[in-house]
Amino acid sequence: MAHFSDKGQGKGKDYCIFFNSQWARLPRDLNKASRLEIYDLTPSVLCFPSDVPEGGFPNRIPMVMRGNCTFYEKVRLAQLNGAKGLLIVSKDRLTPPAGNKSQYEEIDIPVALLSYTDMLDIRKMFGQGREVAMYAPKEPVLDYNMVIIFLMAVGTVAIGGYWAGSKDIKKRYLKHKRDDSVEKQDEETVDVTPIMISVFVVMCCSMLVLLYFFYDHLVYMIIGIFCLASSVGLYSCLWPFVRRLPFGKCRIPENNLPYCHKRPQVRMLLLSAFCIGVSVTWGVFRNEDQWAWVLQDALGIAFCLYMLKTIRLPTFKACTMLLVTLFVYDVFFVFITPLFTKVRHRCNNVTNRGCSLSLLAFLQLPMVLKVPRLNSSPLALCDRPFSLLGFGDILVPGLLIAYCHRFDILMQSSRFYFLACTIGYGVGLLITFVALALMQMGQPALLYLVPCTLLSSLAVALWRKELPLFWTGSGFVPPIVLQPINCMQTPGPPTEDPLTNPEPQGPDATNQSEDTPLPEKEASKSE
Repeated sequence: MAHFSDKGQGKGKDYCIFFNSQWARLPRDLNKASRLEIYDLTPSVLCFPSDVPEGGFPNRIPMVMRGNCTFYEKVRLAQLNGAKGLLIVSKDRLTPPAGNKSQYEEIDIPVALLSYTDMLDIRKMFGQGREVAMYAPKEPVLDYNMVIIFLMAVGTVAIGGYWAGSKDIKKRYLKHKRDDSVEKQDEETVDVTPIMISVFVVMCCSMLVLLYFFYDHLVYMIIGIFCLASSVGLYSCLWPFVRRLPFGKCRIPENNLPYCHKRPQVRMLLLSAFCIGVSVTWGVFRNEDQWAWVLQDALGIAFCLYMLKTIRLPTFKACTMLLVTLFVYDVFFVFITPLFTKVRHRCNNVTNRGCSLSLLAFLQLPMVLKVPRLNSSPLALCDRPFSLLGFGDILVPGLLIAYCHRFDILMQSSRFYFLACTIGYGVGLLITFVALALMQMGQPALLYLVPCTLLSSLAVALWRKELPLFWTGSGFVPPIVLQPINCMQTPGPPTEDPLTNPEPQGPDATNQSEDTPLPEKEASKSE
């Protein structure tokens, strides 16, 4: 940060600067930073000795334009002429000024880049005798927005897992009934097989590599796919509430339009238009840091809930295979790829501070939940830092939680598996935050979430002595036979020769009890 003020006045204004600590370090506190007079040399680029004014820059910090020579040549000229630092004004994107090891050893004054627009603002705000104090405040590792990230992630996997299990048992009841009404039509679920898991992991790896080389060409395609998928997910989440509204049930007239030939209800079309409008609004204004992150999080949560409800892992064996495979995938692309790629940013999948190959692809893509930092750090002037959590860190453990809830319902185990796995997910996320604070480096969340969720659900299976059934899943558990219940039927004594009638009868005839008197004609025939 660069704190500008008029000479002799305490109040001033902070501006964002990009500096490289390998040239020279800056103090962490503004009160410990030296206030030095600025020498405005912006008409010059300070590349040749002729650009140096008479008398040099004794105990001052020159401010020059970027270009025509290297950072080293500029800062070397400034240092030889008595400068205590150097500010380089750039019209291009700000990046830390780089050099080599020998140049770093020769220079002992700080050098930083300042944006051109900030330089114009400084000229308007302050007079000729302006002073500057450069400092590098320490960014707090943890922030209160971690609480919001935690609640969104745990709430999403809990609601998604519970919803998936409830839909599964509801289908088991409704499959004995013949009702094709709109109210009882549910989306089909997709059972994941080992082949699908292998193909999915290969596709993820291939997509990351393609993004690394062709990011500018693929980014808009992925954003479009997210808008489409999130609008479908938002519709799926809102429809159970909208269908309970007492209006909008009328259908549109008969037509031959695509997707409308089945005459959907008016409220269905209105809800579809609303969901598409929300996703398009985010797509247009996705770079508005002040409020676009709210839409991205809402669409992301709806997308995750839809995927948890639609995708089903049929066995704990499939759950283990998926989680372990993606565990290795996440660790590899976060810790290993920086060793043999040119990406050298420091990164975190929970704090947006640079990244490895996998996270580089996600920083500007909508595949994360993001919440802005809530602290009052001066670094917020440089950008709006966000805390991030990838969708994979929600969906992958969430599929295991959904399986645990379905198994609970099947075994009538009072949701022991579901609660244990959800608590394990929350503990794993807390461990991720602690590791972030202790190691001060990027942490793949699946490194902690996978062991916590797998071990917690496995411990419950061992405790209840149901591991063989839990491992093989519902396909090897004797199904619960659910007979259709007739609420109008009253119990009666069993008969030796039940009455059979080959012709279909109405509901009134089938629900007659045995003590109901027969009609007179039938009674006379029986006599």
